[in-house]
This record gives sequence, C-alpha cells and structure tokens, in this order.
Amino acid sequence: MMLGALLGEGWGAMRANRLRTLLTMLGMVIGVGAVILMLAIGQGAQLTVNESIASMGSNLFIVLSGSSTSGGARLGSGSVPTLRLADAQAIADLPDVEAVTPILPNTAQVVYGSGNWNTTVAGATPAYLKVRDWPVSNGQPFSDSDVRSVTRVALLGQTVVSNLFGDEDPVGKTVRIKNSPFLVVGVLDPKGQSLDGRDQDDTVLVPVTTAQRQLFGNQFPGMVRFIMVKAKSAEAMNRLERSLTDLLRTRHRIREEQDDDFSVRNLTAMAQAAAATTKVMSGMLGAIASVSLLVGGIGIMNIMLVSVTERTREIGIRVAIGARRRDILLQFLFEAVLISVSGSLIGVLLGIGCAWAVSHFAEMVVVVTMGSVLLAFGVAAAVGVFFGFYPARRAADLKPIEALRYQ
Repeated sequence: MMLGALLGEGWGAMRANRLRTLLTMLGMVIGVGAVILMLAIGQGAQLTVNESIASMGSNLFIVLSGSSTSGGARLGSGSVPTLRLADAQAIADLPDVEAVTPILPNTAQVVYGSGNWNTTVAGATPAYLKVRDWPVSNGQPFSDSDVRSVTRVALLGQTVVSNLFGDEDPVGKTVRIKNSPFLVVGVLDPKGQSLDGRDQDDTVLVPVTTAQRQLFGNQFPGMVRFIMVKAKSAEAMNRLERSLTDLLRTRHRIREEQDDDFSVRNLTAMAQAAAATTKVMSGMLGAIASVSLLVGGIGIMNIMLVSVTERTREIGIRVAIGARRRDILLQFLFEAVLISVSGSLIGVLLGIGCAWAVSHFAEMVVVVTMGSVLLAFGVAAAVGVFFGFYPARRAADLKPIEALRYQ
C-alpha cells in the first residue's frame, strides 16, 4: 500500500515537471546506452579473438629454422634450413606430444579448367589436421602412405574451392599446381581469419614429400621450413618446451656454448596474451562509458535539490499533518530512483538498438549479453539511489515551522 502511494506521488511529481524530468533522465539514458554499446563492441572483439585462437588450434608450438647473417645484416628465423623430416619424427616420440607435423609452405598458381588462383601450397603430413584441429568437410584426408609414396593428392581450403569450382564438387577432380596434376581428395572445413587477419581457408595441403621432390625442390633434401607441435595438455606446455629444445640441440650437435640453430615459439601463449589484451580493452571501454552514468547521477542530484527547494512549503505541510522524517526521506528518494530506473530502461533499449545498428551497418561483431544489460541497469539504479539520498535527507531534515514560512 505504501509502495503504491510512493509510486503515485513519484509519477505525479514527474508529470508536473515533464521537461525537467526528461532532461534529467537523458543523462541516465545516454549513460546506460553507452555502457551497453561499448561492452557489446568490446565483447564482440573478444569473441573474434577467441574464435581465431580456437581456429588456430590448442596447446601449440611452432619450431622455426635458424637465422643467418648476410652482408652484416641478420636475416630472420627460417632463413637457414636446419630442420628435417627426421626431426619431426623424433619430436613425435616425446612423451608430452600429442601430434606433430613438418611443414614446407610456398605460393603457387593452382589451375582448374579455364580458372586459376594463386594461393599458399603447404606440404605437410596427415597429422597436420590433428595439430590444427582441422577436420575435412568433404572427401577424405591423404594418408601416411601418400607421404611415403610421394603421391600427387591435395586437400583444398574453402577459399580455393569457391574461386576455382564455384558450386561444383571438387572431390575427384584434377587440378594443376605448377603444371603438375594433383587429384583433389578432400575439402577442408572453413577456418576463417587468423589473429593477423590472414585467410586460413586460402590454402592447399599436399604430402610434404611431394612438395619437397616435385613442387618446390630443395637443395637440402629432407629439409622443411618449420614444425608444428601439439602438446597433450596445457599443463605439459612448459615441460614440452624444455624437452623440444634439449632434443633438437642434441640432434643438431650444438655445443653448450653455442646458440640454437632453431627457435621454439609458444603460439598458445601469444594467442592468450592477445585475448587478455582484448579483455582489458573491453573493460576500459565499459569504464569510459560509465563516466556518463556519473554525470547523469549528478544531474539527478541537482534536479532533486531544486525540487526540494521548490516544494519546501509542501514538505512543511506534510510534516505538520503528521508525516514522519522517514516518510519524507522515502518520498524524495523514491522519486530519484524512479527517474533513474525509467531512464535506465530507455537506455537499455537505446544501447541494444545502437549495437544492432553498428553490427548491421558497420559489419562489426557486437555481442550484447544479459550480464552487460543487468550490469548497466544495476549501476544506474545504484547511482540514482546514491545521488538521490542527499536531496532526500535534506528534505527530511527541514524544520516544519521554517518550511511553512518559506516563500
């Protein structure tokens, strides 16, 4: 009953000063809408990064060949061929390794019928699909027998399929890579973009021995560009990194005082660092947007103070006819909360609408979650209570005689 009376009085006070109420609510509307929109953009960016990490695979190491020096300038990792197929086979025997694949990538023109497409052609083993968590959507993968037999078979990425075959099924067809015929045995599942924005589906996989001997050639037989290693678990990553380094130093006969002729990089750690950075940026966006909630709360306090001044005689009459201090306090506090909550509800609709507009027109990934909506709404309501308390207490503390004399 008391709540109904407070609600009626609150709506009556808001209707009596419609323009002032709307202007007061505007701060909360903008604040809540901005918080929801900024959090949606930040969480969309975080989702994009997480999807890129998932598409890359989990618990991954990449072992790169060594670097060289030419004319006083040091060239990057991979400029000296120091890794062999035998290194990958030895790494596979380490206890913490789930899967390993050597990789020899290069670019080449792929031709089918009258169409052609320049793409990355990577020589690998069947374990590549397990290392990258990359299933085949159509057809089947090539086998270890194809690697041993140097067979001309290929797996195509979705981008290559769409550019060469359109809606035609490529499985069983023959494409030409550097004028050599290759039988298409399967099509890879879509992967999307990597963390650096590269199209992972723009690729062709062939047996690594075929790439070495028939496509790209190699003045160092058996050499590969790099090796990808998948650990059995995240807990085994540090242990495996040490085992990899010790094994390759032993195999390459590197003395204790010599530098490594290879480098081991933890791709999962780098991906997690990127995800953590995106999460921090998402939080910062929300924090910056929440400043507008503070501004809206100050606006509520100012308007309520004006309202207390204007209604001083009304307060005196209420006290004179028996209203208690608590009744006056609740009346003005309830009005402040009502303005805050009403503005917050409109702000929620505005934030969701703006998020949809950004997603639709700017083609950005935005994610509006119930958690972000409840957070923005809850903070806005708390701001209304906090900034409405002082004017309400000031109204409750008015002396009835002084209030009745106020002109």
